[in-house]
Amino acid sequence: MGGKAMIIAASDLVKGYRTAAGYVPVLQGVRLDVAVGEMVAIIGASGVGKSTLLHVLGTLDRPESGRVAIAGEPVFDLPPGRLGDFRNRTLGFVFQFHHLLPEFSALENVAMPLLIARKPIAEATAQARALLEELGLHERLHHRPGALSGGEQQRVAVARALVQSPRALLADEPTGNLDQETGDRLFDLLKRLNREREVSVVLVTHNERLAAACGRTLRLQGGTLHPVPRQGFLG
Repeated sequence: MGGKAMIIAASDLVKGYRTAAGYVPVLQGVRLDVAVGEMVAIIGASGVGKSTLLHVLGTLDRPESGRVAIAGEPVFDLPPGRLGDFRNRTLGFVFQFHHLLPEFSALENVAMPLLIARKPIAEATAQARALLEELGLHERLHHRPGALSGGEQQRVAVARALVQSPRALLADEPTGNLDQETGDRLFDLLKRLNREREVSVVLVTHNERLAAACGRTLRLQGGTLHPVPRQGFLG
């Protein structure tokens, strides 16, 4: 990584699930370092554990063993209350399904994390408005999710993920529920935010064309991550 600081440093991650048929291993010693300002894509077959890995990296789930440090902080050593606060300050999440609150407007959805963090209403609203306008949604501030297109809903979800100025954005198939043109526009937005704000991005995707446009691509296979060379996307 040329000496750049790491925003995410994960090592020896092991995670599996117990089912009626027995224990199913998923992550088997995963190692991943993500530099500040880097954009990394993770690809792999359906069911191989990409979302599981992202949830562990984002501290939404705990590994059975291994270590994750975010901005140098060994996150799983933190007590639950501090871990939640640290996660909310440091990480943003975007999922395939936007999970917007249907009874609230776009502006209210984006302001919500700040209000939960007990920021004054006027300050939270101003920050949310500025971010939505930056993402081209100035005419949709007061629309509820049901009145927005799929691409607009995902842009609102991206704004919500960014409103607390996280240092890293974890995106799980964010274009998977969109048509190609809308998905490409959303991906271009993520690339612009990565470039202009130096927000590190870890993108889980099944779309190898988009993955090839990231700075680095890794394939999750057999429980571990493998580098994908630029010419290796057809293999």
